[in-house]
Amino acid sequence: MPQRSDDRPIGVFDSGVGGLTVLAELRRRLPAEPTLYLGDNGRAPYGPRPADEVRRFTLEAADWLLAQDVKLLVIACNTATARALDEVRERSSVPVVGVIRPGAVAAAAATRTGNVAVIATAGTVESGAYHDALVEAAPSTTVAQQACPELVPMVEDGILDGRRAETVLRAYLEPMLAADPGMDTLLLGCTHYPLLRAPIERIVGDGVAVVDSAFTTALAVEDLLDALGARAAGGADDAVHRVATTGDVDAFVSVAERLFGEQLPAVEAVEIEPIAPLPLD
Repeated sequence: MPQRSDDRPIGVFDSGVGGLTVLAELRRRLPAEPTLYLGDNGRAPYGPRPADEVRRFTLEAADWLLAQDVKLLVIACNTATARALDEVRERSSVPVVGVIRPGAVAAAAATRTGNVAVIATAGTVESGAYHDALVEAAPSTTVAQQACPELVPMVEDGILDGRRAETVLRAYLEPMLAADPGMDTLLLGCTHYPLLRAPIERIVGDGVAVVDSAFTTALAVEDLLDALGARAAGGADDAVHRVATTGDVDAFVSVAERLFGEQLPAVEAVEIEPIAPLPLD
């Protein structure tokens, strides 16, 4: 029986640059797979926005990616996953992977004490999606959550380390550490946050495992492609990668180059077609 294959790209969506952490892991783990990344920087951040607005923006971005003929869609944005995953799946003609469940599974596997802290956007915390996913993965888990509204704008501005980054992070992390000395796992519940991993790890110390969803999301994508028989037929040299943003290209590139260097393709400026406003929840 001939081996099936699918040379269409994997579509990856985020509200801005954060999902590049997921894209980097996908490209590392699946080097033969073409990819198409869309960052909605022109409307970032999503975290403080009303739920119906996040849903509408996410569906608009998904429509754009689906129109590019992707074979699989990764919502590499925790807020978008929390607010709109089910609706994107209903609308999509291809499989859709979110980042919340893979991140929760990774944190549940990492903790020894069962005490997990989650830092995320206000929208993700309000949704309760991580709490539910962590308790589903390990019912005895105690979950503390902290909304960190300053972090996404800071990352989008390219502030990834230094005095300002450390001051802002300490204001969020130190009260969590003081409130729960038994906390041994910190889940980065926003794909922007791994870009701040260095100062985060300095602040929480060696006794706390810092976990994000990029690696486990890439594993989930790999397993799904194998189950569908949808791997690309070519090799790494044949894989074509595209990156697009709805925002300022130069600002996007300044952050993206830190992850990809010379492997970053030319970044395209795109516009997304609006859809009619969705009914309120």
